[in-house]
Amino acid sequence: MAMKLRYSMHWVCAAGAALLVAACGGGGGGDSPAPEVSAADRIEPFDPSLGKAAKAAAFPLRTAGRAPQATPVRLGPLAATALQPLQKKAASIPGSGMRQQIGLAREVSATATSSGLRGQLQWSPTDRGTQRAAIRFAAEGAQGVRLGLLVRSLPAGTTLRFYAQSGDAAFEVSGQEVLGTLARNLQAGDTGDAARTYWSPDFGGAETTLELELPASADLDQLDIAVPTLSHFFVSPERAAQNSLTKVGEAATCNIDVSCRPEYSSESRSVARMIFVDNGSTFVCTGTLLNDAQSSATPYFLSANHCVSTQTAASSVTTDWFYRSAACNTTEVNAGARRLNGGATLLYAQEATDTSFMRLNAAPPDGIVFAGSYFGAVAVGAGMAGIHHPQGDLQKLSEGAVKQFNNCTFETCQVSTPQDGRFLAVGWNAGTTEGGSSGSSLFLPIGSKRYVAGQLLGGAASCQNPSSYDYYGRYDLAFQVALKNWLKPAP
Repeated sequence: MAMKLRYSMHWVCAAGAALLVAACGGGGGGDSPAPEVSAADRIEPFDPSLGKAAKAAAFPLRTAGRAPQATPVRLGPLAATALQPLQKKAASIPGSGMRQQIGLAREVSATATSSGLRGQLQWSPTDRGTQRAAIRFAAEGAQGVRLGLLVRSLPAGTTLRFYAQSGDAAFEVSGQEVLGTLARNLQAGDTGDAARTYWSPDFGGAETTLELELPASADLDQLDIAVPTLSHFFVSPERAAQNSLTKVGEAATCNIDVSCRPEYSSESRSVARMIFVDNGSTFVCTGTLLNDAQSSATPYFLSANHCVSTQTAASSVTTDWFYRSAACNTTEVNAGARRLNGGATLLYAQEATDTSFMRLNAAPPDGIVFAGSYFGAVAVGAGMAGIHHPQGDLQKLSEGAVKQFNNCTFETCQVSTPQDGRFLAVGWNAGTTEGGSSGSSLFLPIGSKRYVAGQLLGGAASCQNPSSYDYYGRYDLAFQVALKNWLKPAP
């Protein structure tokens, strides 16, 4: 199995290592009676599109008018020595887990200081009484480029735009929003330049352009902004992507295409591929949109703590919705796939159950479903399903059952009891999980619906090792400790 966790985890059944033998063995009471399932222990799923006419999702376009001439900043190809350690690490422990890394940090000396960046900008007036300038960053061979903007001050009225020179899609954000994002990082206790860095979206391919628009009377000395780092997306040549959404056909062959199982349509529409930056490197995990008891359509988003554990990382989150195949067992991407930028606000992060709970800063696209959740007791033997993005690929499905309860760290898992175990050990009878699946939800069927009951930490399950287990943080514990304050607050 490809890596799913941030740190190396040796999920191995080895003779002579009592802790690991206990973790990988049976236990957990296979004949345990099923607990009572009460309607008070769950929040129902919510489909806001029911009863409403479908509306086409907005697609941002470049601002009208001729774009300013962009000053080029070029980086050569990524050195093989930078990729080889990652490739070796991924291949050395196939039965371990790690969040899926897809990008590396690269230094940009030409714009590492605000004076260096300002010296690259060529300002031109507009007929709106403003001035504009643009700078184009190209990293040879990159399959995507995210710019890390180190921002200390911006003149009032600043607008920032990001786009690729060859496309029409663009992302626009006000300077006030950028400063607000960085203030949120600092208020959460994050420190240093990482907390003061705003990460652009990527647009696929080797370049991203930054355009700045300021009032004509703005004091350029107040423009204290630099781009000391960019995140260079890497893939091997045979997997070269055609655009920023495409990463198709990389999951292992035993994975089940969710498009082949229409009965999972509701859950599929609540799950998104999540891309984020941590210390300049870019990673992929999976997350799920959760409903609250009021069905308020607040975009609460559940993933794993080992994916996003800081506000700074949460601020860089982008999510890809409806990212599945166009038809059963095809590699064609669903035409309705949509990317949501804008980051997230981290509300709760806890290593004990590997929980990361966020609120997306922008409303998700039309057609999504807010998943229901279950915070009651789960029995050994309960049937489960997982929907996820292994290797960042199109959405896949796994089906299995709870085998035991465990207590887990990033090093190992030890079998426990239903009263004390913080993780559910799940064995699959169809499908598996891989790197990029991390943070994905475990769905428990109750009647005709399915409810979130955990989020993926990691494990040794793979197409080559189907009898091994994967481990999910118990949603009920995180709910009772914290999540209920947002999802089902006391009157």
